[in-house]
Amino acid sequence: MQLSIVILNYNVRYFLELCLKSVEAAIHDIDAEVIVVDNDSKDGSCTMVRSLFPNVKVIANTCNYGFSKGNNIGVLQAKGEYLCILNPDTVVSEDTFSKVLEFVKTKNNVGIVGCELIDGRGAFLPESKRKIPFVKGALKKLIGQTDEYYENSISAKESGEVAILVGAFMFLKKSVYNEIKGFDEDYFMYGEDIDISYKALKAGYSNYYFGETTVLHFKGESTLRDKNYAQRFYGAMQIFYKKHFKKNVLFDCLVWAGIKLVYVFRKPVEQKTKQVSQYVYVSDKMDEEVKYVLNTDLVFKPGLKDLGVLKKETELIFNANVLKYKEIIEFMNTNYANMGKLVTYKIRPKGSNFIIGSDNAISRGEVVVF
Repeated sequence: MQLSIVILNYNVRYFLELCLKSVEAAIHDIDAEVIVVDNDSKDGSCTMVRSLFPNVKVIANTCNYGFSKGNNIGVLQAKGEYLCILNPDTVVSEDTFSKVLEFVKTKNNVGIVGCELIDGRGAFLPESKRKIPFVKGALKKLIGQTDEYYENSISAKESGEVAILVGAFMFLKKSVYNEIKGFDEDYFMYGEDIDISYKALKAGYSNYYFGETTVLHFKGESTLRDKNYAQRFYGAMQIFYKKHFKKNVLFDCLVWAGIKLVYVFRKPVEQKTKQVSQYVYVSDKMDEEVKYVLNTDLVFKPGLKDLGVLKKETELIFNANVLKYKEIIEFMNTNYANMGKLVTYKIRPKGSNFIIGSDNAISRGEVVVF
C-alpha cells in the first residue's frame, strides 16, 4: 500500500465528516487507507464514520490519550509506505496527496514534508514553516516578535528545506517515523510536532515545506483555545528544551520565567461578533434547504467574475456538490487580500445535510444542520 492517512479526532464530528469527504476525493486514484483514531469523543463521531465511511478504519479509544499517543496508536496499524498525519479540522485539495507523493520522489533523504496551510478566512498560517525554536527566538515569540521563529525566507507558494513543520499536516515515510520513534508521548498536546521535526533533523534527514498545494485548516477546532492555552503550549516548550538542549541553571530560569510571565500578562484574545449583511450561496442553483435556513435568494455561480455583490459583510457558502474542494480553497486563499475583512465562509460538504465554517482560532466554529 502506498499511503496511510491517520486522523486523530476528538469531539469534532462535523469537521471530521468534511475532512473525510475531502480525503475521499483526494485518494480516488491512490492505493491508500484512512485510519481515524478517536480519543473517546462523546459527539457521535465514531458512529458517523462507521455509517458514512465504511472503508475507513476506526480505532475507538476509551479515554483521551492526547495527540502523541493517539497518533502513535493509529500508525501502529498503518500499512502504507508513506504516512500523512492529518488534523480532523482540515480540508485537502483533490490533488494534495498525489502532488506531495510526486515531490518526495524528487528528493533524497526526505524526513517530513509539510504544505501551505490557510485558516477559515483564507489567510496563510505562518506555523506552516518554522525555524528551530532556540531560546532567543522562542522568548521573542512570547512577546510577539516572530522573525526568528517562523521561516520567512521561503514564500508561501515556494518549496524548500525548513526545520520545523506543523502537526496539522505531516507527510513522511513510515520507516522514518519508526526510526525516530514517532511522536514523543511525554507531550499530551502541543510541542510534539516541533519535537518530531527536530528528531528527524537530528537523525540526518531533511524536512521540506511544499508550497504547491494548499490545505484549509480551521485552526483551533480540534483543540479549543481556552484561557489555559498559553500554559499548555509553553509547558510543552519546556519539555522540548529539556530534551534537546544542554541544561544549565540560567537557561532553565529564563525559559521558566518567560513562560510564567507570558501566562500571567498575556491578554485574552477577544472574540468579535461576526457581522453578516448577506448570505450568498456559491452553487449552480439555489437549494431550498439553504434558502430556508439562511433566508437568502442570492446565488453566486461558479466562474462569475463580478464581485460587486461582495462589497459589504458577506458570508459565502460553497456547495461542494458542484465545486471541487481545490476550487474552494484556492478561491479563499486568492481573495483573502481583497476580501478577508469583509467575507466569511462556510462549506456544504458533498452529500451532507449541513454547512460548516470557522472564522477564528478560539471557538468551535459554526455548524448549521438542515
